[in-house]
Amino acid sequence: MQKVNASLPLMEHFYTLQGEGRYTGHASYFLRLGGCDVGCVWCDVKESWDASKHPLVQIESMVKFVIDNNAPIAVITGGEPLMHNLDELTLTLKKNGIRTHIETSGAHPLSGDWDWICLSPKKFKAPLPEVIQKANELKVVIFNKTDFEWAEKFAAAVSPACMLYLQPEWSKSGEINPLIIAYIKKNPQWILSLQTHKFLDIP
Repeated sequence: MQKVNASLPLMEHFYTLQGEGRYTGHASYFLRLGGCDVGCVWCDVKESWDASKHPLVQIESMVKFVIDNNAPIAVITGGEPLMHNLDELTLTLKKNGIRTHIETSGAHPLSGDWDWICLSPKKFKAPLPEVIQKANELKVVIFNKTDFEWAEKFAAAVSPACMLYLQPEWSKSGEINPLIIAYIKKNPQWILSLQTHKFLDIP
């Protein structure tokens, strides 16, 4: 069992609109934690990988960032946030009436009390069954044609209530978008997720 942390390595934090998935367009405060051992080659926040490069910030201070901005949702992301015990962070957020959302590869044991779990599995380190079963949203990044078959593997493993999203890898979106559109038209259980924050040029 992971040790409960009073502070966590915080790479960055900001108030913005959620850009992806089910809560696209919703006002959300992002807390990006340092540390990741998944190592996606196309990761756009590789500077988050080494947790030691980011300051340890008290959980109370992190929650205050969210409260001070009157944000209704706190999105815990990374890096890979589940490398850390998130019980105390989510407990403190919920005590203050803030919804708790997480974006995770699912490669580490689940900690924390979550209103919404976005599972984005990666080929480089497989997600754990316990996270797969509790996911509210499956968001698969499509980098090449073989990723569709890989996405279906996880769609078969999540709960029936889990929402299914396909998202183009940003640098290849011109090539991948038409493939995803055609795939969803044939497989309408899937929904298109776009990184709208990048179109809007917001964090």
